[in-house]
Parts: sequence; C-alpha cells; structure tokens
Amino acid sequence: MKIEGDKAEESLQEKTDAEVFAALKAGRSQALAILYDRHAGLVYGIACKMLGSTAEAEDLTQDIFLNLARSAFDPRRGSLRTYLSILARSRCLDRLRSWRSRQRSLERGRVELQGNPAADPALEQLAQAEQVVEVQTALAELSESQRQVLKMAYYEGMSQTEIAKQLDLPLGTVKARARRGLLRLRELLGGPS
Repeated sequence: MKIEGDKAEESLQEKTDAEVFAALKAGRSQALAILYDRHAGLVYGIACKMLGSTAEAEDLTQDIFLNLARSAFDPRRGSLRTYLSILARSRCLDRLRSWRSRQRSLERGRVELQGNPAADPALEQLAQAEQVVEVQTALAELSESQRQVLKMAYYEGMSQTEIAKQLDLPLGTVKARARRGLLRLRELLGGPS
C-alpha cells in the first residue's frame, strides 16, 4: 500500500497547481503538503515583511494553508501563486488593522482609567482626602518638635520668625526643625530625595 501512496504523491508532484488544488478539494491530504512546499515561502515572505514578526508570519502562513481547501480560489481566474499573494497581503492588512484598533481601545481605556480628577469633583475630593490621610500619617512619624513647627507654619500660616517668638526659640533652631521635618516628610511620602 505504501508504494501506491508514493506513486500517487509522485503523480501529484508533476501536476499543475490547479490540478493539485482540485486534489486537495477532493480530500487528498498529500496535495496540501505539495502546495505548501511550493508556495509557503512566498506567503511567509509577504507576511514577515508586512507584519515585522517571524512568529506572526508563521502563524498567518499556517492559517492560510490550513484553510486553503475551503478557500474561494478559482483556477479559471488566475494562478494559485497570485491568489495566495493577494490573500496573504489581505490577511496581513486585516491583522494590522485589528492590532491598531486594539491599541486605540487600550489607549482609550488607559486614559479613562487615569482620568482627570479635576473633571470629576467627587474623584477630586476623594484624592484630596487620601492625601490628607497620608500627610497626617507621615506627620505622626515626626518628632513632636518638628511636627509642632510644621503645623504652625503650614496649618496656621505663621512665618519662621513668628514661630521662634511664640515658642521662645532661636530662629536657627526653628529653621533646623522645619528643614529636618520636611526632609523626613519627603522620605515618608515617597517624594524625590
């Protein structure tokens, strides 16, 4: 039986693309291997050049040949080689359009997720509340003297000179506490060092 299969394949090898395609349509699986050997390089080359990815080109080439028996190829309208070239180009364009569309959708989704807090007052209030909690937690980590100086400066709006007078401390001490407190806050809040 093996000898008959080899003879049948040899006889298909000598046939034209149209005849081999007719054999494929008739269910002779060796016809697909013959057409693949003849034209896979052409399809792969087009796909690789257009898609810029060998993996994608291999996938597209395989897809085209696996579906070739169900394709609309008509040998009376042109050669199989021309048909496969046009089909490969068309499928590449479809994939590129799909990728671009997916990228645009992802980008729109990313923009919607990031959002603009100023555009939504509720989101802005939530963001501010979260920041207040973060700052209060970080302030609690400071020494009492640093926290006192920073609260007077930022919550009460006092100048360092006014703080020094009210606490009866030298101005240099107030400045040093404020600086060390701010550096520690930056560290706690994850700001640039």
